[in-house]
Amino acid sequence: MEIKTRQRIALSALFFQTGLIFSTWASRIPDIKQSFNLDDSDLGALLLITPIGSLIGLPLAGWLVDKYGSRPSVGLGMLLYSMCLTLVSLAPTLYLLGIALFFFGMSGNLLNISMNAQGLAIQKNYGRVVMASFHGLWSVAGFCGAGMGMLAITFNLTIFTHFVSVTTIVIVLLTFFFPLLNREHTRAMSTSFSFALLDKQIIKLGSVAFCGLVCEGCMFDWSGVYFKQVVGAEGAMVTAGFIAFMAMMATGRFISDALTNKFGTHVVLQASGVFIFSGLLTAVVFPYFYTSIIGFFLVGLGTSSVIPLTYSEVGKSSHISSGKAIALVSTIGYFGFLLGPPMIGFISEALNMRAAFAWVALVGLLITIIITYTKNSNNTALQMDEATPIETLP
Repeated sequence: MEIKTRQRIALSALFFQTGLIFSTWASRIPDIKQSFNLDDSDLGALLLITPIGSLIGLPLAGWLVDKYGSRPSVGLGMLLYSMCLTLVSLAPTLYLLGIALFFFGMSGNLLNISMNAQGLAIQKNYGRVVMASFHGLWSVAGFCGAGMGMLAITFNLTIFTHFVSVTTIVIVLLTFFFPLLNREHTRAMSTSFSFALLDKQIIKLGSVAFCGLVCEGCMFDWSGVYFKQVVGAEGAMVTAGFIAFMAMMATGRFISDALTNKFGTHVVLQASGVFIFSGLLTAVVFPYFYTSIIGFFLVGLGTSSVIPLTYSEVGKSSHISSGKAIALVSTIGYFGFLLGPPMIGFISEALNMRAAFAWVALVGLLITIIITYTKNSNNTALQMDEATPIETLP
């Protein structure tokens, strides 16, 4: 087996583990909401803590990847992320839960940046777009994690038993796949993480990522609540919408690379915004079980390509290292995770949950608007090639 193939398999496995950790947390949010007796506004405020941790940790994550390389950063991030999952389940008070979620977000973003930097290095060796396939394994894990969550609820497993089991699985897999990762570590192109490194391309890619992450955050944090409160699902069926979303997100990511290589980044991202808008609008206008499942399928298809494509495009920068470029785009994009979930809670409290999801639908449509505008503008167009060979990557 070729070295690049082993590296791709190893990184795919680590993306899977990361998705498993996050979806394990997401699948039990309704139970945590109930156990702490939180209303929608309270839950929205609690969900604000994880992206705050992500944002605060972004400069550190970019520096670590740039200084020591993505491989050791991946190992450190995975250990911390999995252990923080267990800490979340152990929190006896809302205050301690907030602290655990803060470090959960911080370690998760270290893992996010380092894994995507690894992906760019492997993609360069392949000579074609492969980034979305890594994210596809993340989504498959999300689907599996949601299914495990459904089983855990069905068999009345405690949150601690559920979370510590996943942590154990992740650590065992990490010891096997970590030695196979790409060891490439390029010299830093800049001395420090600075927002002075922002250019028009990074800002606009970050804006697209922002909209995509608002929509993803909505699905991750509120899909179960929506199915319980609006759709009226009961028991294990509360997670059905999240499973539908994750299943289609995974499917979309496995076909995204081929579609991008054939039609170009602009076309795929324009279609993504339309799918997100249509799916959420379907769930809002027809808030019934099967129609909402269809709507969440469309949202999963729409969100599938947004983040992989923005990371892949920003990785082509010739004046900034991959770690810092991804960190900068993530800094802008993660404001979507920062603002989106709590905004849904506040809008739901003031109006209702359907109105909150309608707002997210409009945010999704902004992806199409941004890409269409920048494509048609001669002076401010995103520098996205319709079929740029990966050999142009730094």
